[in-house]
Amino acid sequence: MESFGFEVKLKPFIKRGDGSAKGDWDVGITIDILEYAPISEKIILLSGDGDFYLLVKKVIDKYGVIVEVFGVKELTADSIINSASIFTPITKSLLF
Repeated sequence: MESFGFEVKLKPFIKRGDGSAKGDWDVGITIDILEYAPISEKIILLSGDGDFYLLVKKVIDKYGVIVEVFGVKELTADSIINSASIFTPITKSLLF
C-alpha cells in the first residue's frame, strides 16, 4: 500500500485475559479524518460501521467534503449508507 502512496498505520491487538483479542481503530480513523477534512476534497472510508455515521455527517456539513463510503451492502449500516455523499458496494468485481 505504501508504494501506492498510502500511509499505513498498524495497531497491535489488545489481548484480553480470557484469550480474546481486540483491535479497534475507530478513534484513530476518526482523528485522521478530522485532521485531513479541512484540506481535502474527498474522503474515502472503507467501513460499514454505523458508528461512523456522525463523523461522516459532520465532515460533510462542516467542511463540504465529499465522503465516499465503500462497504459490503449486507454488512453496512443504513445510517452510514444514507449519510455518505456516495456509497459504493463492495462486490466481487471490485476485488482482485
